[in-house]
Amino acid sequence: MANLDFDRAARRGAPEAILCDAKSTKQVARIARAIREHAERSGSEPALPTLFTRLDAEKAAAIREELPGMAYDEEASMGAWPASEPGPTGGLVTVACAGTSDLPVAREAELTARYLGRPTRLIPDIGIAGLHRLLEHLPELRESACIVAVAGMDGALPTVIAGQVACPVVALPTSVGYGVAAGGVSAALTMLSACAPGIGVVNIDNGYGAGHLAAQIARWAPRETE
Repeated sequence: MANLDFDRAARRGAPEAILCDAKSTKQVARIARAIREHAERSGSEPALPTLFTRLDAEKAAAIREELPGMAYDEEASMGAWPASEPGPTGGLVTVACAGTSDLPVAREAELTARYLGRPTRLIPDIGIAGLHRLLEHLPELRESACIVAVAGMDGALPTVIAGQVACPVVALPTSVGYGVAAGGVSAALTMLSACAPGIGVVNIDNGYGAGHLAAQIARWAPRETE
């Protein structure tokens, strides 16, 4: 049985996330029950939601039996309970992805940052094969406190973005691509070899990790107000 870390939010500012793809449906249901029972003992729902990552529809249904109202985003394969998003604080996290095929990982990163309390923006399909598309979005990118740049194939998007903005860039390689793309290894190596400063690289397809890091970076940035 999982030994859940209910004190993590107090230590780190965010609850423990539950990785679901390597767990059985019964296991994730028991974990959800433990989360509900802990909330009932404390007398209130947590300020920030618990995230369930790599979550399919079958396991989401089992979790909802224990945590009614859990939000589930099928594209991002992510659930969140409580479903309500926290009020946004800190600076803007922008998630930009190279192509439509990168959207599931990009969406996971965006939702993670949003459920951790940051205002977010998603800019899809601005890969460098059509550089004009990226240049059109430079004003929006430059408004960000942190950018998550998501790309597979050659993985060059983070370098191009980082050369045009003042904020940190979290490079997120995806497994999109074939042949020598090697399941995202080529993109990851490109990002690790980036010549632009201010880039940090997370693991292949690690949308949760990228969104979490971006949320931590942007936490201390002042939020722009109209």
